[in-house]
Amino acid sequence: MKTPRYTALAGSLPATVPFVGPETQERAAGRPFSARLGANENMFGPSPQAIAAMAAAAQDVWMYGDPEVHNLRAALAQHHATTPENIVVGEGIDGLLGYLVRLVVGPGDAVVTSDGAYPTFNFHVTGFGGTLHKVPYHGDFEDPAALLARAHAVGAKLIYLANPDNPMGSQLDATVIEDMIAHLPQGCLLILDEAYIDLAPDGSAPNIAPDDPRVIRFRTFSKGYGLAGLRVGYGIAAPDLVQAFNKVRNHFGVGRIAQAGAIAALHDQAWLASVKAKVIAARQSFAGVAQENGLQALPSATNFICMDCGRDGDFARRVLQELGSRGVFVRMPAIAPMDRCLRVSLGDEAALAIFAAALPAALNAARG
Repeated sequence: MKTPRYTALAGSLPATVPFVGPETQERAAGRPFSARLGANENMFGPSPQAIAAMAAAAQDVWMYGDPEVHNLRAALAQHHATTPENIVVGEGIDGLLGYLVRLVVGPGDAVVTSDGAYPTFNFHVTGFGGTLHKVPYHGDFEDPAALLARAHAVGAKLIYLANPDNPMGSQLDATVIEDMIAHLPQGCLLILDEAYIDLAPDGSAPNIAPDDPRVIRFRTFSKGYGLAGLRVGYGIAAPDLVQAFNKVRNHFGVGRIAQAGAIAALHDQAWLASVKAKVIAARQSFAGVAQENGLQALPSATNFICMDCGRDGDFARRVLQELGSRGVFVRMPAIAPMDRCLRVSLGDEAALAIFAAALPAALNAARG
């Protein structure tokens, strides 16, 4: 008998990943990228205080991290004016999404998201046998009305919404999110992915009580805090839901160095403010490069910009490939009509110069 004997669900799934990493592309090309502008990483880096805290914690790395993540949850609770019972910490938002789907979604259960939204969430849903129901974007924005209508129609257990949005960088007004929560179907949980909220304009976050059982908010140390390599994310939710994560989570998934780095980063809000200022400046400079080359830079509330190439997805893919051949790693939305755009992460002056030099030649080659 052939072993292992996979479950019927696992046997039916393709062996794939939601994203092809830049390292994979570098190995295939036999050379590194000159500018890494595709993964929405924070090129401006983490707080020096976080780096020092991680270095100090390294001497104790022979010990496991605190499985209750007590100190980090306490610090996050203080930061958000709530209690540790409202905070769950995990291996980035991706890890927490997986735990949540495992808790809520069984074979055939309905889940609603947008066609073209963050694909890792979809990966988790199909991995646990859920049924995805997708609605289109409204222009370059998520469509809360369409998400709600589909959720009511199919009896959805979960709705996924990112605000600010990935991949478009657009943002819905806080009052729109608050109204959406008020009209959720009975028993439906809204997943509000706020990975980029630290870089959005002030006042962007909706007013949601931490104890509201209708919503869980996910945030991360990967973007504004510049700690993507640590994989630390957290959720803000009602205590009953937070406690339920203990049924399935890896209690030693967030290591000692990661916990120390996240606490120090959280305490250095001045550094976060300086990063946000650099991101705002980079939005302007990268948008300027786009406009100089005949592309439209869409408004962004994130650390990336979508650049409308003005044609279809096939043309944008050619531009992306040509940029890659010139050492510039970028990505693009996968679903039409949003795939007319390039998604370019915002970087420092050196990365900007490399991108600005490569883009004209890539466009010319793509036009052929």
